[in-house]
Amino acid sequence: MKIINKAQAGSFESSDILVMVEPSDAKGRNIEFSSTVGIQYGESILAEIHSVLDEMNVEDVQMIVNDKGALVPTIRARVETAITRGRGEQKGTLA
Repeated sequence: MKIINKAQAGSFESSDILVMVEPSDAKGRNIEFSSTVGIQYGESILAEIHSVLDEMNVEDVQMIVNDKGALVPTIRARVETAITRGRGEQKGTLA
């Protein structure tokens, strides 16, 4: 399914992650990623994000992800929520 709206989930608070998505005309996943724990966990955080995108059948998306040390369940929940909002399936921030 396609992303049709700009949407976001999460916050800039400690132990959280802010995920913003928007439609992309380009093919593929463009993820701008920053994290306070990126040196230690950046690869595993990105792998988790890609795992959620795979599960939700998202191929073409523009994402901005700003992590402040979120745990895996929080990462998954924020990505799922942002995608659901971006598809117009749920109302929320920016939708």
